[in-house]
Amino acid sequence: MFVNKSIKIGIALIASALLSTACTEKNHSVHTTGTVDSQTNAARAYTILADKLHTPWSIQFDGDTIYVSEREGNIVKIKEGSVTRQKVRLHKPLKNQGEGGFLGLQLAPGFHESRQAYAYHTYEEGSKVLNRVVLLQEKNGAWEEIQSYLEGIPGAYTHNGGRLEIGPDQMLYITTGDAGNDKLAQDVQSIAGKILRMTLDGKVPKDNPFPGSYVYTYGHRNSQGIAWDKQGRMFNSEHGPSGNPGGHDEINMIEKGRNYGWPVIIGNSKKDGMISPLYQTGDTAIAPSGITMDAEGQLLIATLRGEKLYRYNPGTNLLTAKLEGEGRLRDVKVHNGNIYVVTNNTDGRGKPSAHDDRLLMLK
Repeated sequence: MFVNKSIKIGIALIASALLSTACTEKNHSVHTTGTVDSQTNAARAYTILADKLHTPWSIQFDGDTIYVSEREGNIVKIKEGSVTRQKVRLHKPLKNQGEGGFLGLQLAPGFHESRQAYAYHTYEEGSKVLNRVVLLQEKNGAWEEIQSYLEGIPGAYTHNGGRLEIGPDQMLYITTGDAGNDKLAQDVQSIAGKILRMTLDGKVPKDNPFPGSYVYTYGHRNSQGIAWDKQGRMFNSEHGPSGNPGGHDEINMIEKGRNYGWPVIIGNSKKDGMISPLYQTGDTAIAPSGITMDAEGQLLIATLRGEKLYRYNPGTNLLTAKLEGEGRLRDVKVHNGNIYVVTNNTDGRGKPSAHDDRLLMLK
C-alpha cells in the first residue's frame, strides 16, 4: 500500500515556457507582471517516502516524523520508514465532497509533549456546507477532537480555503474561500474570502484590525497558501477567477487590515483602497496551493492545474519551474534543507497513476 523504503528516481527535464497567449495546460506559459525564466536540462532526484495516499492536503513535521492530512479524514504518519494511516474522530461528521473535506493541519507548539494539532475541515449543518477549526490530540494511534475553536465558516463544493499556519507572532492564521459567493469576500462582517488570525487558544487577538473579529485581511477568492520570510513579511497564494477570463492567479504580500480586491479587481487592475498582487499569471491558470519559504528567501509554490513546483523571487519578480512531470501538487514544505511535496492526482481532477498520491522528498 505504501512505499516503506526510499526509491531514487530521476526527474524529467524542467522547463518553464516563455510568455505566450497560445498554450496548452500541460505545457503552458505564464502571463505575469514579472519575468518568466526558461530552464532546460535541469534534472533532479527525489525520494518517494509514501505512496497511495488518499488526496493528501497538508504536510507537517515533528522532528523527523512526518504527518500528512488526507481529505477523506485521515492523518498519515511517516516515521523511520514506517507509514501508518491514523483515523481522525471529529465531533461533527466530515463532509468530503468537491474541494471540501479534511484540509489544513498544523501541529501545535510543543507537539512532542502535548500531541495536539489544529485542523480545518468541512461539515454539513442542515442544508448548509460549512467549515470549522478544531483542536485535535493524538491518542493511541488515532486523533480525537478535544475542542472546537471556530465554526460556521461558509463552505461550498469549491472555494473552501483551508490552510493553517502559525506565524512568527505565534498566532494561528487561517485561509477561507468565498464559498462561491464573491460578495462575501468584501463583507468584513463575514469570515468567508478572508485570512483569519486567532490566538493559539482560539480567541480573537486584541490587536486584530477589526475589533472583536478574527478577520485579518479580506477581498480573497480562494487562498490555499501562506508563508513568511526571515524579515517577518507575510505572503499568500490566491486562486484567480475561473471561466473566461480565467487565470490571474496571484502572489500577494499580506498586510494587516488590507483589502485584496476580489471580486472588484483582478490581475493588474487597480482601485483606491485595494491592493494589487505582487505577481499574477495573466490569462493562464496555474492554481497555486501550498507555499513555503526556502533558505534563500524565495517562495516555493505547489500548483494544481499548473502541475509544477515553482520558485518565486520576490526581489526580482522572477518565477521559475523547479519540478514538473508529477501531476497536480497540493503542498510543499522545507525541512532540514530538503524540499517535501505531495502530489494531488487523486483529487478528482488529476490523472492518477497506480502509485498516486505520493509524498516526495527532493534533494
